Amino acid sequence: MTEPYKGIIPIAPTIFHENGDLDHDGNRRVMDLMVDQGVDGICILANFSEQFLLTDEERDQVMRLSIEQVAGRVPVCVTTSHFSTRIAAQRAKAAAEAGAKMLMMMPPYHGALLRADEQDMIEHFKIVADAAGIPIILQDAPLSGVAMSVPFMVRLNKEVPLVRYFKIEVPGTAGKLRALIEAGGEAVVGPFDGEEAITLMADLDAGATGTMTSAMIPDLIKPILAAHAGGDRKQAAALYARVLPIINYENRQCGLRSAKAVMMEGGVIKSDAVRHPLVPLHPKTREGLLELARELDPLALRWGK
Repeated sequence: MTEPYKGIIPIAPTIFHENGDLDHDGNRRVMDLMVDQGVDGICILANFSEQFLLTDEERDQVMRLSIEQVAGRVPVCVTTSHFSTRIAAQRAKAAAEAGAKMLMMMPPYHGALLRADEQDMIEHFKIVADAAGIPIILQDAPLSGVAMSVPFMVRLNKEVPLVRYFKIEVPGTAGKLRALIEAGGEAVVGPFDGEEAITLMADLDAGATGTMTSAMIPDLIKPILAAHAGGDRKQAAALYARVLPIINYENRQCGLRSAKAVMMEGGVIKSDAVRHPLVPLHPKTREGLLELARELDPLALRWGK
């Protein structure tokens, strides 16, 4: 797959043993599963990958083993966000050298109050882009606490052309996507949504050409994008209605733990452990998720059996 990247590029979970150590074999198996799910790309080390719970050495291990395991079957996007421009650029350069095809980055922030102004954000992204030389997906999400307007995003794209993909996952995503596409024109190469695809239909109607979901059911979400892109909105809506209950359950009840729970149940991985201070799913919540999953029979629920 070459540019422009589109379709479904899910976030890979990072797999741990029960004691919290990295499970390298489990992470390799997740890469193989995701390729078999028919994804259009794989994003690693994102927030849904528990990137904020990994050491720098662990990040490097996960990045390298993931890219090696995928072996060019689909493009790999590496998240390299950091408040420090120097560290973000170092991460980006290492990712490009390892074979990543894209980067995903949030704007620089630290905690609730340390944020860069617009000019500093542009300089931040320019330095990273110069270091890596590969396309960047700008992640616009509430987690950063940084409000980025459409005019700013268009300006960033003009001044740093490698920032040409945009993952929008804020309240009113469809409206912001529509405004961004209208203002940015052809320079907005890839308008994506996220947040587990909970607003997918509205976002596709607004012009999104891709989505970055979890790795739980991308094989069931991809046909929605294909039908919509093919002009069959009625079929897309019907397919979306079928999976919306589990997407809602994931988004509102489970978060990043959902994909791991389904993968463990399906024999893909041995443990769905998360790192403290995150805590495991309550058994009743987990069973509610698996009940919905069994009705849909996604690949992750049977791949390892």
